[in-house]
Amino acid sequence: MHYPKPFKKLIENFSSLPSVGPKMAERLVLYLFKQDKTRLQEFSENLLAIQNLSSCRQCFNVSEGELCEICKDSNRDSKTICVVEEPLDIISIERTGAFRGLYHVLGGVIFGNNGKDNKINELVARVKNEGITEVIFATNPTTEGDATALYLKKELANISDLKLTRLARGMSTGSDIEYADEITLNSALANRREMK
Repeated sequence: MHYPKPFKKLIENFSSLPSVGPKMAERLVLYLFKQDKTRLQEFSENLLAIQNLSSCRQCFNVSEGELCEICKDSNRDSKTICVVEEPLDIISIERTGAFRGLYHVLGGVIFGNNGKDNKINELVARVKNEGITEVIFATNPTTEGDATALYLKKELANISDLKLTRLARGMSTGSDIEYADEITLNSALANRREMK
């Protein structure tokens, strides 16, 4: 099909997103094309506003300023850190309402291309310097997620009076936290086990 150049470019942009193939990208652009100008303007403004976001300097979650909303919240338990792979995992865990501590986003796992810029050193520094009493490993229940949790356990094992726990297996092996429902995640948090 021959589309105008802006239409084609937008299809290419959408196609470059994870899990979006050319057909889906085409459908998304057609959907946007059919929207009224006000809605389209709002969509484009929100898309441009992403440029002004950054990573929280403490936990590496998505943030509008130096600290994200969770790190700024004085009502959170500042002695407990939940370690996740990506910011999307925080959204899923927050939906449960079961966790009131802080987070640390690794930015991936220790193996593979997505682990090259992980924030392990920053996690170790936080635990040592901020009087953390518990670290919950909430990496995905995959081979890579389990290996990352074991590696982090070894890195933190020599810190005295630190409890190291892992989400319980309410989630099936190979699944991603971002896709888990609230009940499963709530159960995994409540039944977390100390790592031996």
